[in-house]
Amino acid sequence: MQKTIVDDLQALLERLPPRIKRELAGYKGGEELLEVVMDLGRLPEARFVAKDVCLGSQEVTEEDIQYVVSRLSAFGDDNRAGIERTLHRISAIRNRSGKIVGLSCRVGRAVFGTMKVVEDLIFSGRGILLLGRPGVGKTTMLREAARVLADEARKRVIIVDTSNEIAGDGDIPHPSIGRARRMQVRTPSLQHAVMIEAVENHMPEVIIIDEMGTELEAAAARTIAERGVQLIATAHGNTLENLIVNPTLSDLVGGIQTVTLGDEEARRRRTQKSILERKAPPTFDILVEIQSWDRVAVHQDVAHTVDRMLRGVPAAPEVRWVDAGGKVHRAGLQAKEVSPPEVAAPTAAGNGGVARTRVHAFGVSRARLEEAARSARLSVEVVEDLGEADVLLTTKAHFRRGSRLLHEAKEKGKPVFVLRRNTVPQLEQFAREMSQGESTETLPAPLAEAEEAAERVLNGETSVELRPQSAFVRRLQHHVAERHRLRSQSTGRDPNRRVTIYRP
Repeated sequence: MQKTIVDDLQALLERLPPRIKRELAGYKGGEELLEVVMDLGRLPEARFVAKDVCLGSQEVTEEDIQYVVSRLSAFGDDNRAGIERTLHRISAIRNRSGKIVGLSCRVGRAVFGTMKVVEDLIFSGRGILLLGRPGVGKTTMLREAARVLADEARKRVIIVDTSNEIAGDGDIPHPSIGRARRMQVRTPSLQHAVMIEAVENHMPEVIIIDEMGTELEAAAARTIAERGVQLIATAHGNTLENLIVNPTLSDLVGGIQTVTLGDEEARRRRTQKSILERKAPPTFDILVEIQSWDRVAVHQDVAHTVDRMLRGVPAAPEVRWVDAGGKVHRAGLQAKEVSPPEVAAPTAAGNGGVARTRVHAFGVSRARLEEAARSARLSVEVVEDLGEADVLLTTKAHFRRGSRLLHEAKEKGKPVFVLRRNTVPQLEQFAREMSQGESTETLPAPLAEAEEAAERVLNGETSVELRPQSAFVRRLQHHVAERHRLRSQSTGRDPNRRVTIYRP
């Protein structure tokens, strides 16, 4: 695979004390240099991909450390600084009085061509969470995804850049992010607030976030996903199993709760009475475990995988890798024949059987809808005429355009279901919501409540809190607020998570 590497290495070397710079010049393979470590009273050290070497025989002095610090931007609350218009990162170690006694001068590189192994996932429009050990290339892949989505897919991309990790130091972002825009975060503790600000103020189609690690950030990510924005992020942890047992971040994959079953249900399931179950829909549709620069493990349906793991069934991700010629290989998943959905024949009242739901699909793949219906065991008939339909199903993109068909549906009293994206997981969720009783008879009530709340806010009230609803219904309530040019936010935890509508 052809890769282009940009590291501006000279800019970092110029900040090092002259004697350390001279020692480094004697080593070949600068493209494999990872970082230079300077600890007070110890020999300076260069860390390469395959080895660590000491740089000379003179220990690091306070003057050496000050030489570097004086040539950097100011250190933030996270003890990180940078070099303007580069991706290099310098991290400080301080003593108890706050004095800097050590520096890790890490080489920042923009590597173009690293996302080929997950390119189809990036372009799918689905939420993607990247995991992996430090140094395996998570941030590099985020940076490449931002550039490709902004430049090639022509999407509105916002990077929430804590510590300037993704787009470099200084007010002008590094050119490696292309047309993507960057919002800097003053201190890591405010990352969650900037995430929400990005959605509310700048109308992004994609948000890129590095290193999510707090409960507040997990909650902000769920709010962003409910707004229909594609979210691509990294989080602390190496595997999906790590995330499930992490009490702070498990909400990213749906959260875990203990459920006590009745005797009869426990016998039917052949399990103990207290079991673990997923609490809510995952914030991210896809999870990618980055194993090396050219090898990943992909969980394409996080909800399904988490459910299986909680039942004790080992995860079986799709493994992908790129060979020297740039070809992507896949293993671990067997292709399956998908049979047509079984649709029950219409039955007269009182004759028994399953009545089918008639759906008019606008901007939604008919084949994907039928596949999703089969998965949820819901009888669906896709009809061509809106007048014959029970519901209108469309995507957020089509809904925003406010076409004649949507006005016609409103006039005819047809409920409109809005998907974030035209993907199988989104359609499966729609089918599950329908099969669980949120049908044409029950869904309009929460939407009517949202319409009434919007009117109250427009008439002078500061904010109105709605009743708790499922994630699917909350998304539709957010759409109602957007249609009235109002703001909305989800708060609380499932099953009591609810939408509040308020003025901008």
